[in-house]
Amino acid sequence: MPVHPINQADTSDLCGERELISEVALKSLTSLGSHNFCVINSAGSLMLWNKRVEETSQMSAEELLVCHVTDVFRPRDHDLLLRKMQEVLQRDAEVQLEADLVAKDGHATPYLFSASRFACEGKYYIFCMGMDISRRRADEKALRLRDRALHATSNGIVITRCDGVNNPIEYVNPAFEQITGYTAAEAIGLDSRFMAAPGLDEVERGQLREAIRERREINVVFRNRRKNGELFWNDLAITPVRAESGEVTHFIGVINDVTALKQRTSHLEHEVNHDPLTGLANRNLLWDRLEQALHTAQRNKTLVAIILVDLNKFKQINDTLGHEAGDEVLKMAARRLQSAVRESDTVARLSGDEFVLVLADQPSLRFTLRMVDRLCAAMGKPMVFDGKDIAVGASMGVSIFPHDGVTAFDLVRAADVAMYHAKTSTDKEVHFFSADMRSSTEARQKLECDMRHALADNELFMLYQPKWSLRSGAVVGVEALLRWRHPELGVLLPTAFLGDAEENGLIVPLGRWALEHACAALQRLAALGHGELPLSVNASYREFIQDNYIANVGNTLRKYGIAPRNFELELREEHLTRNPHLCREVALAARDLGIRLAVDDFGAGASNLVYLQSMPIQHLKLTRASIREIGSQAGTGKQLAKTLIDIAHNMSIEVIAEGVETEAQRDLLIAYGCDQAQGHIFSAPLTQPALEHLLAAAPGHGAMRS
Repeated sequence: MPVHPINQADTSDLCGERELISEVALKSLTSLGSHNFCVINSAGSLMLWNKRVEETSQMSAEELLVCHVTDVFRPRDHDLLLRKMQEVLQRDAEVQLEADLVAKDGHATPYLFSASRFACEGKYYIFCMGMDISRRRADEKALRLRDRALHATSNGIVITRCDGVNNPIEYVNPAFEQITGYTAAEAIGLDSRFMAAPGLDEVERGQLREAIRERREINVVFRNRRKNGELFWNDLAITPVRAESGEVTHFIGVINDVTALKQRTSHLEHEVNHDPLTGLANRNLLWDRLEQALHTAQRNKTLVAIILVDLNKFKQINDTLGHEAGDEVLKMAARRLQSAVRESDTVARLSGDEFVLVLADQPSLRFTLRMVDRLCAAMGKPMVFDGKDIAVGASMGVSIFPHDGVTAFDLVRAADVAMYHAKTSTDKEVHFFSADMRSSTEARQKLECDMRHALADNELFMLYQPKWSLRSGAVVGVEALLRWRHPELGVLLPTAFLGDAEENGLIVPLGRWALEHACAALQRLAALGHGELPLSVNASYREFIQDNYIANVGNTLRKYGIAPRNFELELREEHLTRNPHLCREVALAARDLGIRLAVDDFGAGASNLVYLQSMPIQHLKLTRASIREIGSQAGTGKQLAKTLIDIAHNMSIEVIAEGVETEAQRDLLIAYGCDQAQGHIFSAPLTQPALEHLLAAAPGHGAMRS
């Protein structure tokens, strides 16, 4: 039926409407509501209820007629319900109660019940209304969970009101108090910027102000001050909170104290970019600083000087005074280099005892020369270790941008070339790069390239020089000698290329090649019946100190079926005494494997006889120079040879003379008691077929007696 709006003319019919409505059954009206409604007597029985009660309890009208009101509640709530009912009936109190209404299937629904008393024909009844509060309970649970999360999180939470000016703080969690040192009571009401550190991280703070002004999210990292005044790094994420209307009413800030992370990152960055011993820049930082210096010099039209510094006597210091002294010398050198240049310059440790200096923004070459003079003066003074003066000195190579190169790599290489010339020069400690140096460098680079091709193109070959007993005249050993059949230069002796190979590292693959071919030759000799004839191979210092070098030699010997006693390594005396501790360890490993050791060029320099005597050495080989002096008219040469032979024999070591060219040399060596000899008077170095022919024809060759 149509509904007409109420107006002033309708008021005349109000009395009639009221009479009509009063005649409508009460139960019919209560059934229209969405809440539970019931009337309960003093005994707890239901006298009247609406349809909603039947639906939520899952009970029929007949079941509700005979049930007690407590039957639809949990047993744990019964006492409370009865007390509340008595309170309503006896004191006419209006009470509210939250309890779970339990349906027949056991499903419980939380309700808020409101109860009051009314009288009917001299008896009191309870009028009760029940409202389903399931959603409210869920909302409250979610709020409690969020509140616990805010309190439990390790991140600081701060909520500010957006008033367009100060954004005062309305809430902070316990983590905020712990991070900042301010209690909630101290922080709430203050402007959110009250912990700012003026003058620091202004760019980030400007970004934050702009984001707040634009009402948008942002994440920034800057420094704030704790209550005790200490600075801390704050990783702050800001999120705006909008009302239903879309207006931003609050900001939520999440604070993460990243101070420890920043410190660790800074420490790691320092470790990655700095040498741990000296604290100087390392290779990574060097190249970065050099690139920056070159970029600035190009823009400003200035010069950049690159200086390579190599300490002159560092290896000797390490060998004689130990690594502790060596480390101290490196640290003192680092401090002196840093003190001689400007803060804008870079001092880096390249490797070992090599340093690189980048002198940025040099206005003129004269200015650079003055700085080089300061460096020379600083490095020329003795260094003190353990109360003793140590004269070190340094060789320096200098290259200048843009004259000597335009790239960082070219400039460092040019300075390295100049430093190499300074190292080999006897009159100057500083060399500036020049075009002449470039040509010699190119020659060295070509030689290195040719050596690589020699390994790949089978240009290397071996010759074998017999060793003769000066007592029996028999062949008692063979030395393997490396040769290079260069496609342009012809056959090269080792002195023409092994020095460069030692510097560029190719000595290691060359050594492996020589070892393999020498062992193959020894295997061939054994098959021909010369299985007890020892063969010796020269080893460089760089090979000898490799990790597992002796173990690798042993593996190669087993590969060719060679007994270790038939194999001998020859090392130059200067190399053996270069790092006594390490060389002794390797020599003892060789002895344990059964490999023989010989010291080449014995007598070429100052020898530590006590050290040599402690080494497991079978042979000492006299220098060619001492053999040549035997045949001279002066008596000093003869006396030197005899002295060296006597020294070796006093240490129970046999002596081999190499480079014996004349009968006079041979006869004197026999008279002095020398054990073995090599040289053209006996035999030139032979190819393997020629050696096999010699051994087949030579009488009485056999094994050495040592």
